[in-house]
Amino acid sequence: MNPPENPFDAPWQAQAFAMTLALHQAGLFTWPEWAAALGKALEGAAPDGSDYYACWLSALEAIVTAKAATTAAEVDAFTVRWQAAAHATPHGAPIRLENAGSSNFHEL
Repeated sequence: MNPPENPFDAPWQAQAFAMTLALHQAGLFTWPEWAAALGKALEGAAPDGSDYYACWLSALEAIVTAKAATTAAEVDAFTVRWQAAAHATPHGAPIRLENAGSSNFHEL
């Protein structure tokens, strides 16, 4: 069986995957710690796996806050800013945080 040509349905999934690898390589967490965080996030996941990367992102948010690399408030603020930028971005154009307008939010 050949692996899928593209295992990601959206660019953000590949970015979350890459960020996880980079944070592991930087020594933020071990693979057993990551496996535990992902396993916990996958509890109650959709049986068809349609929310797998949403669970992945949830695990990533949980582990970076648990390791004090950021706070839950910073993750929430970034989420709000990202959503504002997405709504302000024309369809098909890259989402850029500066499209969110002025904010006291600092870049992570």
